[in-house]
Amino acid sequence: MENKSYRVLVVDDHQVMRKGVRALLESDSTWEVCGEAENGRLAVEKTRELSPDLVILDLTMPEMNGLEAARQIRLVSPQTKIVIFSMHESPQVRKEARDAGADAFVSKSSMAEMLTATAKDLLK
Repeated sequence: MENKSYRVLVVDDHQVMRKGVRALLESDSTWEVCGEAENGRLAVEKTRELSPDLVILDLTMPEMNGLEAARQIRLVSPQTKIVIFSMHESPQVRKEARDAGADAFVSKSSMAEMLTATAKDLLK
């Protein structure tokens, strides 16, 4: 992954969370945040428009939740990797995320430690 940067779309209905994820990613030259969205419907539109390498997608959002957005992103951009993140952490939620097409799940409580490592593993 040397000298390559990956384009990332950050999706969460809370602006503070989007800004935090952006700051975390932009502290590492591996990542270029190419866009943000505040709901699943916009996530699908922006994925179609921006063709990111990775979408970091909140599970619980208005208009369209992360699971449905993941399903639709899979259809419009099959090569895009999807990480769903949520404060809801259970085997059931992880299974639903995988079934919806997510490549990985990261708990918001461990996001600072796990997000970039998980994303790098997906994009190797």
